[in-house]
Amino acid sequence: MRMDQRQLLTPRMIQSMEILQLPLAALEERIEQELQSNPVLELRENEAEPTAEGETPPEPNNEAREEFSEGEQALVVKDNDTDSADDFDRLEKISEYLDSEDYSGSLKNRVNSSSYEGERDKKLDALNNTAARAGNLTDHLMEQWMFVEAPPGVKKAGEAIIGLITPQGYLQTELETIQQESTKVPLTLEDLHAALALVHQLEPAGVGARNVRECLLLQLDAIEEDPDDAEHDLELERRLVSDHLVDLQMNRYPQISKKTGRSIDELKTAVKRLGRLHPHPGKQIGVDEAPPVTPDAIIYRDEETGKYEIQMTNDPCPNLYISGTYRKMLKQRAADKNGHAPIDKKTREFLSNNVRNARWLLESIEQRRGTILRVIRQVVDAQREFFEKGPEALKPLPMIEVADRLGIHVATVSRAVSEKWIQTPRGVFPLRRFFSGGLTNAEGEDMSWDAVKEKLKIIIDNEDKQSPLNDDEIVEKLAEQGMTLARRTVAKYRKILNIATARQRREF
Repeated sequence: MRMDQRQLLTPRMIQSMEILQLPLAALEERIEQELQSNPVLELRENEAEPTAEGETPPEPNNEAREEFSEGEQALVVKDNDTDSADDFDRLEKISEYLDSEDYSGSLKNRVNSSSYEGERDKKLDALNNTAARAGNLTDHLMEQWMFVEAPPGVKKAGEAIIGLITPQGYLQTELETIQQESTKVPLTLEDLHAALALVHQLEPAGVGARNVRECLLLQLDAIEEDPDDAEHDLELERRLVSDHLVDLQMNRYPQISKKTGRSIDELKTAVKRLGRLHPHPGKQIGVDEAPPVTPDAIIYRDEETGKYEIQMTNDPCPNLYISGTYRKMLKQRAADKNGHAPIDKKTREFLSNNVRNARWLLESIEQRRGTILRVIRQVVDAQREFFEKGPEALKPLPMIEVADRLGIHVATVSRAVSEKWIQTPRGVFPLRRFFSGGLTNAEGEDMSWDAVKEKLKIIIDNEDKQSPLNDDEIVEKLAEQGMTLARRTVAKYRKILNIATARQRREF
């Protein structure tokens, strides 16, 4: 046996860290789960207005009030713990009320009010406004394959091929491998080749290709069958795809012109038309749309004071509250004036645990809001020039520096900025973008690495395209602006920005 001290995270601290790290959409999903599992946690129907910095959210209502009509009072259970003749009388009243004209009339009024007085079913509206789920490429191809006329062996081979086509639209498995692995339904190579030829005729054009060259050629074949598209010089385009794909990638127009006997202008026109083809045809079907970004805060400039203010968005705290009914039940220790007995020990323990969990959740959400607000305030104070001048004015802002200013751990800052977005006068940006290292230029000004990338991009955008700058020359241009960088650093940032080499950027 031994005695020692250890630092352990309590469940409450773990929950706070999890809530802090959640993006806004995930937080709303977490709240929905808690509402389903915790009976004491309730949500107001009205949505909370965004709260500006410094404002206190309105106090939630602690009492949930329900009103019943005279006939509906009979449907309310008075006391579950009693077993008297009153309960049978109440059941008899329920039957009479349900059969009466009062109930039919009230039901009819509800229907009419919902239909004609503008009252809408929120769940039905949400269902109607939800986009239909996009079908994937395999389903799309199978639907077409059902109508293809072919022998049974070819039909089976086609189904096997379609099942192996990647979401990008390529068949990366050799036909021999497909034949060897077809143990349940034996397939022949002849059927597989015949099936692949038929799959190549399905839409989108180019699907089922083994490589980019075959994919582009299949799309050119589809264009040739379209009498309305007469712009393409198909002979030249096929030759470029078949024989000079690598030369095009390396921007070797003079060599291609010499080999094909065509002018550079003709080659550039043909390449421009080839740019309409899809190197990944499968992405045209069942495209996964990017989820909408909801900013956690809006940064705006106050015209009167000239300062940048922060307004938090979609704060769920004002809408969440602990049911007053259950809190009353917990406080009740003796029978009330209506003769209702207090709840038993097991029920009291159940409600106490749920109330405690609900309080932890509300406190964690409020702490999340406060921490994010403080971190964003540090960003606003440090990046004012970014909001006024643009990305090239972004300043270095290490997370450890912000953590020291706020008196919190750097891991807390990292969780606070993870997957959070802010809306600024310059657009919507991830909060993490504003935290980076940097360098000091010759004039003693601090510049973040993102600002350096922006300077590099501006230099390349303004270069002579017939004689583009190589990496050494870009280093010299940056040095003229007071920024000393190594050549490998420039090459690294150029690749990050998806900027090609000088040879590939040259225009003829």
